[in-house]
Amino acid sequence: MKVLNLRCARDHRFEGWFASEEDFVSQGERGLLTCPICSDGTVTRLPSAPRINVSRHRAQDDPSQDAPGAAAGVTQAQGQWLQAVRELLRNTEDVGDRFAEEARRIHYGESQERGIRGRTSREEAAALRDEGIEVLAVALPDVVKDPMQ
Repeated sequence: MKVLNLRCARDHRFEGWFASEEDFVSQGERGLLTCPICSDGTVTRLPSAPRINVSRHRAQDDPSQDAPGAAAGVTQAQGQWLQAVRELLRNTEDVGDRFAEEARRIHYGESQERGIRGRTSREEAAALRDEGIEVLAVALPDVVKDPMQ
């Protein structure tokens, strides 16, 4: 199994796991690689060097053995965002284009209170807020709407 560091055209960085180098190339040629953050299909491999710990104690005691700060922070933030999105999807009901209607029904006690998600226009979201209904817009790339690996 090969773990490769990848980047999309929007500079989102992520890992990809492949059976081999040939598998990575093949998936790229077939258009199967997309960014898990924005669904961009322009994915490139980043250079990487193997990490070899000569001594377990040295690796634990030496802070210079840690991942580089900025790149590790960005990758960690992206991972946390994806985890939050997964949690949102797991704990809400998708009501699709009926979002505004269902949000009003819940707000006015006509429907069971629960977490919902769906689609609505900016104008309709503003109208919901004017009625005192909390609305949070979250842009979800298409890739998180399908089963995630």
